Amino acid sequence: MKQGVQGSPGRPVAAPGGPAPADRRVPIQRSSVRGQILDALRTALVTGDLRPGEVYSAPVLGERFGVSATPVREAMQQLALEGAVEVVPNRGFRVVERGARELAELAEVRALIEVPVMVRLARTVPAERWAGLRPLAQETVRAAATGCPAAYAETDRAFHGALLALAGNEQLVRIAEDLHRRAQWPPVRRGRAALVADAAEHVALLDALAAGDVEAVRGLVRRHFAGVC
Repeated sequence: MKQGVQGSPGRPVAAPGGPAPADRRVPIQRSSVRGQILDALRTALVTGDLRPGEVYSAPVLGERFGVSATPVREAMQQLALEGAVEVVPNRGFRVVERGARELAELAEVRALIEVPVMVRLARTVPAERWAGLRPLAQETVRAAATGCPAAYAETDRAFHGALLALAGNEQLVRIAEDLHRRAQWPPVRRGRAALVADAAEHVALLDALAAGDVEAVRGLVRRHFAGVC
């Protein structure tokens, strides 16, 4: 029997803007349907409403969202490219299961990429340029304070992407974002205090970058990635 999107029995996946009642469809605007479905599915992955190991069919998910199976299938294909789900022939899509070792490996790869880049930026980017990223760092702090993993994941990814963009390497940004998304699901159960501590490291990192403190930058980035697992 095909299974719909649910975090618990009878509970449909939340669309952007909040959870949906179990007895009615999730409202989706017809403009950019695929993009909205993709955003909703990514949120469901981070919150755990799409559960690791479970298989979900595009038609059933389409019924939940009040759309045809086509935009759901297209969104799921994108998630398959990102490594979040895998195609199960004649059934649908299975949410990928990742163990602690794989998540630790992803964190290690991210550190291998981002530590040397951050060190280079600390040596070359003028202090005043870092001030422009302060609002993004503060946004992660506000998102962490809510305790919502999906909200924090989005602001965390935006902050790291903006930092790396200063390196002027588009391929670097794309690869780093892909690794970041892969590391965000299945969700690691972290409480509000852990999210707040993680966000505080963003502010500390900006301070170290603005000061040109290479050793502090190196240590902060390494500790930051060690903490995400």
